[in-house]
Amino acid sequence: MNDLKAAQLIPTALRHFASHGYEGASLNDIAQEVGIKKPSIYAHYSGKDDLFLKTMAYALGEQKKHLASYFVETRQLPLEASLKGFFDWFIEESNQNDQMKFILRIAYFPPVKLEHEVTALINPFFDSIHRHLARLFRERDRTEQILYSEDYTSGALAYLTVAEGTMTELVYNGIDAYQQRLTAVWPIFWRGLVR
Repeated sequence: MNDLKAAQLIPTALRHFASHGYEGASLNDIAQEVGIKKPSIYAHYSGKDDLFLKTMAYALGEQKKHLASYFVETRQLPLEASLKGFFDWFIEESNQNDQMKFILRIAYFPPVKLEHEVTALINPFFDSIHRHLARLFRERDRTEQILYSEDYTSGALAYLTVAEGTMTELVYNGIDAYQQRLTAVWPIFWRGLVR
């Protein structure tokens, strides 16, 4: 298999795992879309589990960069507009971005046999987002001086908790329930965060 075909394996696998889940994705279908035979996959990955976990690590790494870029692009907005705008951005991402679809599917419905490995990948992802948000809060508080407390780590964790709660609502109950939950919780969260 040439390098170009090898480079196509992860993005192709990502689309298949995002659409069909671990159980529904087929190595035959992935190989066929790449234009190789299934045994060629084993030259790079030990099997479906290995391909799945490497695909997940790739998706988390790319999505972490993409998430950071959202906050960079919105740094000119007031902090509240940037933080609240994330929820609209997230809806767009969950509809259009295969990496986000894959992460959401796997975070909430991991393959049972790989649950430990998935958790070992997901937890550092959320930890890094938590650290990034704490830095963001600290930097923005220097210019806006609006946060109630200098406990930026707790503020970032509270924000992540709101984000995860609304994401759960989206995954299980759809966009209307997601927006209802956000509408209910946001004013309370924001009033608790600022002076």
